Amino acid sequence: PHGAVCVERRNRGYTLTHAATGAPVARLRPDPDGEHVEVLYWSLRTDRWSSTGPFGRTILPLDQALRFIAAEPIFWTLM
Repeated sequence: PHGAVCVERRNRGYTLTHAATGAPVARLRPDPDGEHVEVLYWSLRTDRWSSTGPFGRTILPLDQALRFIAAEPIFWTLM
């Protein structure tokens, strides 16, 4: 619903950027078992990737992580 995203492999994970603007959307960092990813968002306050969970890390299977990113406004504030 927010438009297309581009995915680029960087360091230990994948960075998702908005295709039209190039703004950071989310960062997905695979966990050691390879079946889940940690979901991070770009924090303007700290100018770095930050955890999305209110009490720490958010780790989900990839399909759930992508639905989470699409549904949560925090990932789309830079558009």
